[in-house]
Amino acid sequence: MKDLTDIPALMLDIGMRAKAASRELAFASAERKHAALISAADAVWANRAAIIEANAKDLEYGREKGLSDAMMDRLLLNEDRVRSIVDGLRAVAEQTDPVGAVMTEWDRPSGLHIKRVRTPLGVVGVIYESRPNVTADAGALCLKAGNAVILRGGSESFHSSGAIHECLVDGVVKAGLPADSIQLVPTRDRAAVSEMLTMTDFIDVIVPRGGKGLVGLVQREARVPVFAHLEGIVHIYIDKEADPVKSLNVILNAKTRRTGICGAAECLLIHKDVVDTIGQGVIKALLKAGVEVRADETLRAIEGTVAATGADWGCEYLDSIIAAKVVDDLDGAIDHINTYSSNHTDCILTEDDAAAETFFERIDSAILMRNASTQFADGGEFGMGAEIGIATGKMHARGPVGAEQLTSFKYIVVGDGTTRS
Repeated sequence: MKDLTDIPALMLDIGMRAKAASRELAFASAERKHAALISAADAVWANRAAIIEANAKDLEYGREKGLSDAMMDRLLLNEDRVRSIVDGLRAVAEQTDPVGAVMTEWDRPSGLHIKRVRTPLGVVGVIYESRPNVTADAGALCLKAGNAVILRGGSESFHSSGAIHECLVDGVVKAGLPADSIQLVPTRDRAAVSEMLTMTDFIDVIVPRGGKGLVGLVQREARVPVFAHLEGIVHIYIDKEADPVKSLNVILNAKTRRTGICGAAECLLIHKDVVDTIGQGVIKALLKAGVEVRADETLRAIEGTVAATGADWGCEYLDSIIAAKVVDDLDGAIDHINTYSSNHTDCILTEDDAAAETFFERIDSAILMRNASTQFADGGEFGMGAEIGIATGKMHARGPVGAEQLTSFKYIVVGDGTTRS
């Protein structure tokens, strides 16, 4: 039985075992990894009742902590959501294995043949909050990319993550891969997070997935490289050439489908020329749907809105709240987004190709959209099966982080007794 009170010793043991597992995973065949993920998917479905029962304990814990309705929704597992976890595992299993893929190759006048091929990162540490499905997504993607992974879930999802993790390990072992390929930190003690951030001998990259507080902590304290997943301060701009029906449908979906995910719209910008036509209708529809609209001075004339403050620009609500503002033109929208965006996802609603092109050129978010709900900002919707997060930085990985983004590369250089003059 592990001593869960001696956190440094616990994390050292986990790190050493992850490193050993990563060496074996680095050359594991695509077939074995595929088999592991299919077996894990079968185990999740077979144990869905136990997973949902474990989730009930987490929901009770969340209620006691006073989590918001949106955060409780993120935490909730039911049979449909367990089915989505199973589907995600199967989707990742069926993807092309990225390890060993030749990215490019060329010949040199010296007689050398050079290839750049994909290779695993090694050991990935994933620190996440609330959403228990991240346990499956992160575990599957890391395994697919030949990486061992150390998962540290949020305290709220402790029981759910543990039940899902058992299924992943079951699949890995049945495929003849090391049980330590996917490890879950078995304690809620936050000291485990601090240990992970300094485990440079064992962890090759840290992926934080959660709110601003978590990501800020990781970025401040980590000595291990970090794939930053910052807030989803998501903007939608209604251009003067926007289609009214498309605008209404897209904005309602982007805000209300699920308010607690990082792709949910948080700020609505409206061109001044369409305030009375499109803008009013959209805001009234949001209000009718139960969304609190924090409006600028112009839009406060719409009954039911409340006054926005300076703090509402650049805010990730993760709730049924949206900020709304009138801008003079496309340049005004771009300036506002570049000032307040978290570089996650931003969208333009327009039928004007030139306006869309300008929007795409001048805003540098990881994901830019036109006439589509920002709730599509998701690795599964991008065809990646799942994602480990949306990277908002610019180094190595950006946007949805799937299996391919969890690889590095190496050069293979072949000669024939070739010497350099």
